[in-house]
Amino acid sequence: MNFALLLTAFVILICVLINKISNRFGIPMLLAFIALGMVFGSDGLLKIPFENYRFAEQICSVALIFIMFDGGFGTKTSEAKPVAVKAVLLSSLGVVFTAGLTGLFCHYILKIELLESLLIGSILGSTDAASVFSILRSKKLSMKYNTDSLLEIESGSNDPFAYMLTITVLSIMKGGGSAGSVFYTISAQIVFGAVFGVIIAYGAVWFMRHFRFPVAGFDMVFVLGVAILSYAAPSLLGGNGYLSVYIVGIILGNKDIKNKKELVPFFNGLTGLMQILIFFLLGLLAFPSQMPQILLPSLSIALFLTFVARPLAVGAILTPFRSSLPQQMVVSWAGLRGAASIVFAIIATVDEAFTNNDVFHIAFCVVLFSIAFQGTLLPWVAKKANMLNKGGNVLKTFTDYSEDEEVQLVKMEIKETHPWVGKKIRDIPLMPDMLIAAVLRDGETLVPNGETELACGDKLVLSSPDMRDCDDIQFREISVSRENIWCGKQVSEIGQSPEMLIILIKRNGNVVIPEGSTVIREKDVLVLHSK
Repeated sequence: MNFALLLTAFVILICVLINKISNRFGIPMLLAFIALGMVFGSDGLLKIPFENYRFAEQICSVALIFIMFDGGFGTKTSEAKPVAVKAVLLSSLGVVFTAGLTGLFCHYILKIELLESLLIGSILGSTDAASVFSILRSKKLSMKYNTDSLLEIESGSNDPFAYMLTITVLSIMKGGGSAGSVFYTISAQIVFGAVFGVIIAYGAVWFMRHFRFPVAGFDMVFVLGVAILSYAAPSLLGGNGYLSVYIVGIILGNKDIKNKKELVPFFNGLTGLMQILIFFLLGLLAFPSQMPQILLPSLSIALFLTFVARPLAVGAILTPFRSSLPQQMVVSWAGLRGAASIVFAIIATVDEAFTNNDVFHIAFCVVLFSIAFQGTLLPWVAKKANMLNKGGNVLKTFTDYSEDEEVQLVKMEIKETHPWVGKKIRDIPLMPDMLIAAVLRDGETLVPNGETELACGDKLVLSSPDMRDCDDIQFREISVSRENIWCGKQVSEIGQSPEMLIILIKRNGNVVIPEGSTVIREKDVLVLHSK
């Protein structure tokens, strides 16, 4: 038990480190997680025996719930409305078209039995939301014609359709292939999935708006339970749990609910952990020694998907909308295979339906190729197609982007000795992009203009652009004790390093902006910016 926990902690820490390195060098992080799993696996250096596909299927199916939920939760519908119809068609008809073409290729070119060929096509029919989101965010790929929103909606919503195709083909392979049963299976998947998703989502929104959680953080636990419920409830009746989860994520992510800002990073982190889990398990399950016999068929399927099936599906759907050829090229190239294909391949492996080919390792190789080749080159393809929107911000397409925070407000008081006393605002030299937004005087709020004259005791509210993309700036706090060498000295006397600045002093519940003459006292908390 202790060894298993130690190994788990070790793997998670390595994956976090790999994530940092992969972002710096432009390598998709999921590829590194697969490689790490293979190192730990039966054919790897540590040779950990793991062949329990049923256990892996249960774990990965649960992990996919949260990946699907976060895909919906992070998509902003207001930004996606212009491309919603195209995205939905790509995620439904596009999946069917891609799966069908891939199945026909496997049957007629690779000589695989027809139903098994269609099963392979269904497993590989969807694109991976986590991979697409990760690349768009990390590379800040804002694209023309709302293409980034199109990719987000399509990749986030097409997994339920691929799952439905996979389950349907498996049912037919087991003898349940009558037209009536197939029609009922598909109808139940869509209807129960959609109905349960809408009911559970709006029920959760109502509850969160009318109920106060007694302990901070319980709202995250509640939403976690809602995500699990939205999968389990429709699944019991034959509905598509993943469709329900995605719908719940979309609705909750675009509603005004309490502590939403805290929920977004929580589910982003949880999704990251689920990706680590799925791709590490994939690498752990894989046997490189078994791949030579399926390497060429897998590579041919991957090439056909990338250069034939996906482009034809995208072209057939987007051409009637008069989408430009560069946009179609980028959308085609962004058809990354990933976590969902892995889960569906494991489902097929543990299912009672008999397959003559190693479906799991075929999917493994295709996903590996897709992430390594397509994922790495997606930014380059977007640039070469002249699809990058240099003035855009891809973060606006996610629900954790808030336009309300584009402006930061700063409050300052005009004291008797302040040089602005008695001056008109038009005569005050302000920093660029800074504005005096309000003047608080004698309990009243004044709307200032250039002729407004400032007086002693005025409190000014200044506005300036919000600081973004500055994750490398770090601040730290120091509590001043009586023995501290700075205690009792003025800021100008402490000989600060050129690479250190005291930006704020917390004193008796108040905030002091330091000047050179400010005396540092015992129990002060200094906020420093230092390297």
